[in-house]
Amino acid sequence: MLWSWSRPSSGNEPHWDVTWLPCKSQTWLTFLRNHLEVSWAMDFFTVPTVRFQILYVFVILHHSRRQVVHFAVTAHPTMAWVIQQLREAMPFGQQPSYLFRDHDGIYGDEVSRFLVGTGIAEVKTAHRSPWQNPFVERYGGTLRRELLDHVMVLNEEHLKRLLKEFMEGYYHRARPHQGLNGDTPVPSAKPEPAADGSRLVSIPVVGGLHHRYIRVAA
Repeated sequence: MLWSWSRPSSGNEPHWDVTWLPCKSQTWLTFLRNHLEVSWAMDFFTVPTVRFQILYVFVILHHSRRQVVHFAVTAHPTMAWVIQQLREAMPFGQQPSYLFRDHDGIYGDEVSRFLVGTGIAEVKTAHRSPWQNPFVERYGGTLRRELLDHVMVLNEEHLKRLLKEFMEGYYHRARPHQGLNGDTPVPSAKPEPAADGSRLVSIPVVGGLHHRYIRVAA
């Protein structure tokens, strides 16, 4: 992998551009591991509705904790819409040093200019190389296997509700991750030793598709 400086046509400050070798490089994987704490990734996933409308799910993922920083759904994604989602994902200066993305035409040039203006180094993956953006790609697979393959999406609002409940009620707080040593994206308190008479309560999520468990006094 080779790194080089490039300057956008707008004449703004230079930003990182990436030239990739045609094969997998340990250098790339090392870079990714060394910057987990300060890097995010963004990507789109498509979801068909029961009426065959195509909806676009936009996700921004924090690499370190595999946590979804922001998500949004639309039937008509544009550059301006993506930029607005990025603004909403980074309030009060909470932003990464690096943002990984693919070459989706939706981003265009304006998204790159926006990132330059905020001081974020944009890292573009090579064409047709999802392995270079592994965490957000794996999250997309998780969404399909553990949610979308089991439900029929009615419309945009229905999909938003499903995603919100899945993320907040299960993925962030109850689903263990091997890459986090069995922890959840939002760290949970270590369970206290079971007291006499206490019992484990199952809380259904997404209509009982998944469950999370808490211990309560009898």
